[in-house]
Amino acid sequence: MRLAALFFSLFVPLGVFAETPNYVGSDQCVECHADEAKEWAASHHALAWTQVNEGHVKADFDGVRFDHDGMSVKFVHTDDLLQARVTEKDGVETLYDVHSVVGIEPLQQYLFETEPGRLQSFDVVWDTENQRWFHLYPDQDLPPDDGLHWTGPYKNWNARCAECHATGFEKNYDALTRSYDSAQAEIGVGCEACHGPGSAHIDWTQGQSLSADLGEFGFTLNWGRGRAEEEIQQCAGCHSRREAHGDGNPIPGTPYHDAYNMAVLRPGLYHPDGQILDEVYVYGSFLQSKMYGQGVGCMNCHNPHSAELKAEGNGVCTQCHSPAGNPDFPTLTAKDYNTPTHHHHPEDSEGAQCKSCHMIERVYMGVDGRRDHSFRIPRPDLGLGEDACTDCHQAKDQVWAASQIEVWFPETTHRGPHFGTVFQAAMTGRAGAPDDLLAIASDAETSGIVRATAAYLLQPYASGEIALKTAPLLSDPDPLVRANAAPLQRQATLTDRVQRLEPLLSDPMRNVRISAAKEFLNVPSQGLTSDQQARVAQSMGEWQDAIANRLDFPETHLVLGGMALTFRNAPAAERAFREVVTLDPQRVEAWPMLVQLAQINRGPDAALAVLVEGLEILPEDPGLLQLKSQLSR
Repeated sequence: MRLAALFFSLFVPLGVFAETPNYVGSDQCVECHADEAKEWAASHHALAWTQVNEGHVKADFDGVRFDHDGMSVKFVHTDDLLQARVTEKDGVETLYDVHSVVGIEPLQQYLFETEPGRLQSFDVVWDTENQRWFHLYPDQDLPPDDGLHWTGPYKNWNARCAECHATGFEKNYDALTRSYDSAQAEIGVGCEACHGPGSAHIDWTQGQSLSADLGEFGFTLNWGRGRAEEEIQQCAGCHSRREAHGDGNPIPGTPYHDAYNMAVLRPGLYHPDGQILDEVYVYGSFLQSKMYGQGVGCMNCHNPHSAELKAEGNGVCTQCHSPAGNPDFPTLTAKDYNTPTHHHHPEDSEGAQCKSCHMIERVYMGVDGRRDHSFRIPRPDLGLGEDACTDCHQAKDQVWAASQIEVWFPETTHRGPHFGTVFQAAMTGRAGAPDDLLAIASDAETSGIVRATAAYLLQPYASGEIALKTAPLLSDPDPLVRANAAPLQRQATLTDRVQRLEPLLSDPMRNVRISAAKEFLNVPSQGLTSDQQARVAQSMGEWQDAIANRLDFPETHLVLGGMALTFRNAPAAERAFREVVTLDPQRVEAWPMLVQLAQINRGPDAALAVLVEGLEILPEDPGLLQLKSQLSR
């Protein structure tokens, strides 16, 4: 019996939550930590999610009407309620009470409770700078049954957003009823979101004896000097593009790779050279930087309580990049960087700002500018289409920019080979051989996320030779590299695959264990010892738990359907693809599979019925139209 068959036969939705210490709320911290609390109270963390009656609403609810693409909404203030009367493009009108408020600036979003316990983030939001309502996705034509419509699963607050806007959050999704019973200790990012549940600390302040060491309660009083990596990983839990393995907030101090599967520099998220493309929330960029490599942490630049920069303008950079240098970072050359001799722009101009050249900005959610934290040296000479120079000098091209930089810095060592050219070739199918990717993946001097991306991009080249050459990556110090190296063993012989991947089943990081477990799906259980079977089962269980925490995601059921097909479990595959189109009827890749599975499981009449159902929703879909011609013969 294959392990995969056992996986599917035993799979049931699970709601397992580890016992956690007690959260006490940020108001319990104020008396002793008044200065920190004052800074925090006005921060974007504290105001990440607030109640309507807390006085942070910025928008105009005085009968203002907003129209977009056949949809209209009227914002009104009735008695003590803020409401939105929404008329969808299909003519259905609904009056929603504003449940709560998201953010404070540069935009503010409002949540509606569309069903008991289900919160949805409305797509018409308030621009706090220009004092106007605007639509987040003005170019999208979204019918009300589209998953990307504001009422759909991708705009569900419980599933997609709340864990980073709340403290002590538990999603509590019931897959059988498709409903939520979410709970949190506190809305907004409170003190305990970073320091951990504070009940034991409160007991200590009151002179009560502790039943266990504070560390066992996940309580961390001090982040900072000497703990940069822990601090960065704590921030990264929310400031990264990742897939959570748990149901809600992990206890602060949980290692990042024990709680999340991080996205590498893959197409659609990043440009080939690692610059930001989609909204990726900082961490993936920062991991590429020399600053990260030299031990710089978030709190070297940011005040952890106010979340503001520690200095204005170039001052935050010249804390270190100055003639005085910084003894904490002795490898940095001490010299004057804040001078036209270095930046070659007029004093106090936009071009003289460090961030203009070393932290390109991209705008998300219509008005929210986010900066790339890879702190890179501009490389227009690579010709990859994105660089800081032509961001500002839009009438010029990269050839001009590259020649200008060469004039300014003729002796620089920073114009050598770059992984971006290799990644671009691989991403566009122009790489004739994997040698360059192998070289990057194996280079210990290259940042871990870049090496992990090289391993990820090697997957189409999988072979026994690639498996052998990348086997050392399975013991790499970086868990991101180990996790992305595991799939490269698929083409190894069965004996080699088991021998190389077995140690990863006991890896200290859960994400690596799960990555290894996936590679045992095709390994017959009779080919493993009893000890190996036990370790595989344990890691499979962790994977199952992670999947169970994402059953409100349509994409989760696409994965489950694909896995079921791999192991010829057609009934399980049909159930999975049916759940996909139930959660998101517009998922075009699911309907043709569902038609074919209906025919396999229940015959031509059932297939035709599913086909008609699909065509009512997607009448122009080529895959469904092709199936229609086939079934009509």
